[in-house]
Amino acid sequence: MRLHPVDAAIVLVYLLGVVLVGLWVSRRGTKNIVGYTLAGRSVPWYRLGISDASGMYDVSGTMWQVYAFFIYGLKSIWLPFIWPVFNQIFLMVFMSAWTRRSRVLTGAEWIETRFGRKRSAVLSHLSMVAYAIVTVIALLAYAFKGIGKFAVVMLPWRFTGTAQGAFSDENIYAIIFMALTALYAVKGGMMSVVFTEMAQFTLLTVSSIAVGIVAVWKVSPDMIRSSIPAGWMSPFFGWKLDIDWNGILATANDSIRKDGNEFFFVVILFMAIKGVLASLAGPAPDYDMQRILATRSPREASLMSAWVNVVLMFPSYVMSTGITILALAFCMPELRAMATPDFEKILPIVLSRYLPVGLLGIVLSGFIAAFMANFAATLNAAPAYLVNDIYKRFYNPGVSGRMEVNLCRVASLLILAIGIAFGLLTTRIIDVMMWLAGALGGAYVMPNLLKWYWWRFNGYGYFWGMVTGILSSMVAPKVVEHFYGDDVSVVYSFPAIFVCSTVGCLLGTLLTPPDDEGVLMQFYRTVRPWGAWGPIRERVMREDPGFRPNRDCPRDWVNVVVGIFWQLCLVTMPIYLVLRSWPGFWVSIGIIAATSAFLKFNWYDRLERETPGPRVDSSGDGP
Repeated sequence: MRLHPVDAAIVLVYLLGVVLVGLWVSRRGTKNIVGYTLAGRSVPWYRLGISDASGMYDVSGTMWQVYAFFIYGLKSIWLPFIWPVFNQIFLMVFMSAWTRRSRVLTGAEWIETRFGRKRSAVLSHLSMVAYAIVTVIALLAYAFKGIGKFAVVMLPWRFTGTAQGAFSDENIYAIIFMALTALYAVKGGMMSVVFTEMAQFTLLTVSSIAVGIVAVWKVSPDMIRSSIPAGWMSPFFGWKLDIDWNGILATANDSIRKDGNEFFFVVILFMAIKGVLASLAGPAPDYDMQRILATRSPREASLMSAWVNVVLMFPSYVMSTGITILALAFCMPELRAMATPDFEKILPIVLSRYLPVGLLGIVLSGFIAAFMANFAATLNAAPAYLVNDIYKRFYNPGVSGRMEVNLCRVASLLILAIGIAFGLLTTRIIDVMMWLAGALGGAYVMPNLLKWYWWRFNGYGYFWGMVTGILSSMVAPKVVEHFYGDDVSVVYSFPAIFVCSTVGCLLGTLLTPPDDEGVLMQFYRTVRPWGAWGPIRERVMREDPGFRPNRDCPRDWVNVVVGIFWQLCLVTMPIYLVLRSWPGFWVSIGIIAATSAFLKFNWYDRLERETPGPRVDSSGDGP
């Protein structure tokens, strides 16, 4: 691509500026691991929410979102259930508060508060560390592939002139952008990441709205209707997908078959079941959990998770819808001419050809910002698991704060190198995403669900549930592919992974004695979950008659259901706006208003009224 000098200058100035700002912020002095990984728990919830949203608005995810919207139309709003996107509603309603009450540094450290320090707890602790590290490496490989595919289309510079292999231009671009981001993310830790992410998200929002305006200006509703198959404009579906691209773009049908989504009802059902279970299991040990643990109180943790939904959905879907309708209007002849089009490259193709000079530079900078924000957040989540949960716990509990920070930096570089190596072996964004969310995510579900809601579940049950789940997530997709072919969605392997993990949980728990009752009582007092805690609840109330158990289960479930409808309409509203489909737009606005009012009275007004702890800078341990 030939990039106008004005656009190239905007991109280079952005890159230089964000790196310098990140390095400048890093001078605030992260004096220990709490300051490095949680910014001393001193950042207000609304800033953390923007940071969290910025980390979720990544290049790879946006490229996939555009691909999904182009191929599946309005039915694509259900596909993010694979993550699941509605886990933010569970977090908002109750799970963020439960997680923050633990007052720990990482998900692995949380294990000690639930299972104690016996051998079973140590095994559980190590299995959580293993899962967290595998997740971070997979996310880095996912980001690596996305920024490489994006940059090689959008940027004009070439290094080796090759399109394939480890030293392709695509991979070199990915390494360059990862290295630039690592300069400040590794040096400054979370404080640098949050500060730069707020500026990056502002740029992303401006870029997204600008793309949406260009799309509305250039593409009429009639142009869209002439380029889409029947059913594309409807979010509803039956047993099968029932979108047929024959006569318009036959190769799109091949993509649907390759994704394994022809039986759409079954796919979405599996995604929804897995998603509800995963949401009940709490936040995964990644940057999302890190932001929750960095808040100043459980109340602020809940507000942060709600804020993520508000600030993320509109710009994200304005951008993806705008790119999609520009592709439908102007790229169809080119896509028809390709024997096997790479639909994941629709986004960079559209941007490179249909945005005016100046705006293209801003939008390019916005997408580079999206990558850098997601990558920095992911990378910053990793070192605490190696330093706090391995080195500090098992080898040197008395390590100094300054040495903690230095070790975190070394751990970040090590994880980065491994992530790049796996990125070099990856070919498709969607393959990484589906395995990460559909298979590995399934391994996390059962052991992490039971730890919250069943008092008898113990450390051995957690360990064997995680081990059998992780191993089956590596084997089950291959077995399904062997018997049913490679045109089957990874989500079809979830039942097998879930069964293996559940068997591991139950056998590990029932064949070993319960955990220490004192540990369970302290956990129940602190976190106050609802669920099957009868014997522990009775013991706590005998010792402390003034203790009030959590009776909010029915209300929480009502708020979750209402919240999911609220979130779905936050997604459909910007889509209908850019498509200029006014009936759908006004219905979405009406549902948003009604559900917002309900949640105000039934959720927001009932949040626990806590006074945040004193502000702690990076030299302290946090409340």
